[in-house]
Amino acid sequence: MLGKPFASLISIAIGLAVLMPPAFADGDVEVHSRVITDFKIGSDETKFGSLEFLGGLEMVSPQRLFGSLSSIRFRRDKTHFIGVLDTGHWMTGRIERDPKGRLSGLADVSIAPMRNRAGRSFEGKGHMDAEGLALRDDGILVSFEQDHRVDIYPDPGFETLPAIDTIPIPFSKKSLRANRGFETTVVAPIDSALKGGTLIVAERSLDPSGNAVAAILDGPLKGKLTLAHYGDFDATDGAFLPDGDLLLLERRFNMAEGIGMRIRRIKAADIRPGAVMDGEILLQGDFGYQIDNMEGLDTFTAEDGSTHVIIVSDDNHSILQRNLMLEFRLLEPRAGDTARLQN
Repeated sequence: MLGKPFASLISIAIGLAVLMPPAFADGDVEVHSRVITDFKIGSDETKFGSLEFLGGLEMVSPQRLFGSLSSIRFRRDKTHFIGVLDTGHWMTGRIERDPKGRLSGLADVSIAPMRNRAGRSFEGKGHMDAEGLALRDDGILVSFEQDHRVDIYPDPGFETLPAIDTIPIPFSKKSLRANRGFETTVVAPIDSALKGGTLIVAERSLDPSGNAVAAILDGPLKGKLTLAHYGDFDATDGAFLPDGDLLLLERRFNMAEGIGMRIRRIKAADIRPGAVMDGEILLQGDFGYQIDNMEGLDTFTAEDGSTHVIIVSDDNHSILQRNLMLEFRLLEPRAGDTARLQN
């Protein structure tokens, strides 16, 4: 449990971040990185259930727009990435690796304001609270909270051009919580049952049964479904695996229990209209591990054929939080292979 003085400092810092939104920027950003070698603090353990920790970064920048990263997606080269900030900005760049292949830093980072369908950019989060991100052949999808919607941006050209269309969501905006809307936006593999369909999952907009609302927006299995919601863990991002299973990142952030994160694997067969999605917890951690307010997750297939999982944090532009990037390797599943990591 957090002590009262520390909890008060977090409240003040987050409050200041909300009251003083960063100014617009459009250009290169200098980023300094500290390499993280241990996921479990004070331990050289690397395997946590079906995930193996490969390394990570703690990142800072003199550019005050840097931070508040909500979602990240890697290009096909597994090096260049696109991210969205919940302040209504794009962030692009590439990861660097050391001779052993471990994360060593970010390069060519650039931040630019997002534009709505009318071509306007906004200070603050009221209209451009970007949370979810997905890459498709016909453009880039971004889900927004508060002004709940899923917009389509051109690719290339998203950094400077306005959104070109919106995908209807099958929920009234009044039924969704203002700051607890669709944080997860993912596109399924084209050869899966969803046939490239787009899945959105709410953070904490719940149905009468207490499950988080979700929907498949297009494709042959278009329709509503839900996600089983447990305690104070909320879905913040996800990525489909080649077999159609979904890795879902969830985070906890409250004063009583502190920060927590976990990754759930949801079977492809359980992602269909009318279903309540649930799955095995692959990883769960708290302040005893190198985590913060973890909000973004993506996967890619490495040169050796293994699946790599990268998760990133949203620092809320708070001096008491960190911008982290952590990389894991997904190991072959074994019966009962689950990691519940607690102090």
